[in-house]
Amino acid sequence: MTQAFQHLTVLLNEAVEALVHTPSGTYVDGTFGRGGHSRLVLENLDEQGKLYGIDKDPRALETAKVLEAEDSRFKVFRGSFAELDQFAAEEGVSGQLDGILLDLGVSSPQLDDPERGFSFMNDGPLDMRMNPDAGESAADWVNSAPEAELIRVMKDYGEERFARRMARAIIAERKIEPITRTGRLAQIVKEANPAWEKGKHPATRAFQGIRIHINRELEDLEICLQQSLDLLKVGGRLVVISFHSLEDRLVKRFMRDMAKGDTHLPPGVPFTQEQLNIRLKLLSKAIKPSKQEVQANPRSRSAVMRVAERVA
Repeated sequence: MTQAFQHLTVLLNEAVEALVHTPSGTYVDGTFGRGGHSRLVLENLDEQGKLYGIDKDPRALETAKVLEAEDSRFKVFRGSFAELDQFAAEEGVSGQLDGILLDLGVSSPQLDDPERGFSFMNDGPLDMRMNPDAGESAADWVNSAPEAELIRVMKDYGEERFARRMARAIIAERKIEPITRTGRLAQIVKEANPAWEKGKHPATRAFQGIRIHINRELEDLEICLQQSLDLLKVGGRLVVISFHSLEDRLVKRFMRDMAKGDTHLPPGVPFTQEQLNIRLKLLSKAIKPSKQEVQANPRSRSAVMRVAERVA
């Protein structure tokens, strides 16, 4: 019997309130997960409203299929939100979306199930793929990547300052025996880490970097953000919840640049508002979970939500 892993949806009410501004509109939940946001979105839609859900994870899709059978206003697609333009084209809603929601990162059921290979706390097969049916597993990559690539991924995506030491330790260990379990990788990384933050596991950053790389998380996010400009209608909302600085930095920069418009115009030259090519309007500053939410769900403490609206 499959164990049920609980997932608490982060910034649930805040995200849906920011997203749904037209009850009869068409919306996308680009990261369905276990459906917390999607269910509340549907509660806020009228009979004409429509919601599309997207997810890579087969277990998330099982939940989504149940919701799809229960509510005719909901339809699910399997894939990455980087493919949103393809799904929108299939449905004939390109340029007609009233809102897009992205709740980034890994869900609690993925983290808590050792068999998914995300956890450095519980031993399991070293996988880390959100879609276990496609792409290279973490084990395949860890056992074949050159030293320079191991260093780059852990340093750039994990922001791990001891990435070089860890990469050398991984290469030495994989020569003895292939690294196929999360527990072994966590131990290798831990022993190569001479100092780590208090209260944080010494493998945290290395695992984060590998996970981001395996799932193309930042690349897919960049693609989806760019697509959103043409998929949203004027007045449509883009709502993004990030859980680490790399994601949030990317989202913040994108929204800021699209709200500022073209900055390459030479100083002193007259120009119209249209020439600035401003695409988004920022609707709020960064929104973070309340103290009460963090107490109830400690994993929400790093969440940051940003909201923008398409203006042209």
